[in-house]
Amino acid sequence: MDAAEASQQLQAMLQTASQPALSEATARKFAGYFSLYQRWNARLNLSAVRNEIDVLSIHLFESIIVSRYIPMNVHSLLDFGSGAGLPGIPIALCRPEIAVTMAESQGKKAAFLQEAVRESKIEAQVYGGRAETLEKRFDCVTLRAVDRMQRAVAAAAQLVAPSGWLAPLTTRKELPQIVAAAGRDFSFGEPIALPGSMQRVLALAQRQGAREPRLQGLSHEPLQTSQKL
Repeated sequence: MDAAEASQQLQAMLQTASQPALSEATARKFAGYFSLYQRWNARLNLSAVRNEIDVLSIHLFESIIVSRYIPMNVHSLLDFGSGAGLPGIPIALCRPEIAVTMAESQGKKAAFLQEAVRESKIEAQVYGGRAETLEKRFDCVTLRAVDRMQRAVAAAAQLVAPSGWLAPLTTRKELPQIVAAAGRDFSFGEPIALPGSMQRVLALAQRQGAREPRLQGLSHEPLQTSQKL
């Protein structure tokens, strides 16, 4: 599938889901990211998802939908354990007003992210280390397909600024564990069903009050992006 066909397929998926189309310029950038992902994934195993239609639907389409649910008052966002840049790069493409940071501790994946940022000409930053070592706090922290998800959510929660948002992509079955891992400071709304899946949801939660998150001792074992997606 060439870049033009990938762009057309992605637009068709959005139309089928009754979602607004991407601008022509943004669709071209998504097509370029798709092509880059396919080339690098063949060498580095960025993700177990290799079928072209699955890459478009499971990775890109889902991430575009997520970008549209990120609250409008979010100005800074961390993609925790970004892997191949999902959903970080689609959010940066769809929501250029958000300063996106993608944290990825695996060197080869971080190198891919740097190349994707360069080719896409987006303003996102790549942090080539463990997200839990960051000192900055963010208006929103996203997580998707991270190993040991409950532990990752607990670590990510500490990086959310007062009144900020935690945005894990999970399943309805795993949602109670995710809510418990986030802790009492977070108030979860109704999970947002993601088109094309009966189980996958975006779980948006806001940190309550103006209390600064308290840093706790975390394991130095890095949290990795899962190869399942």
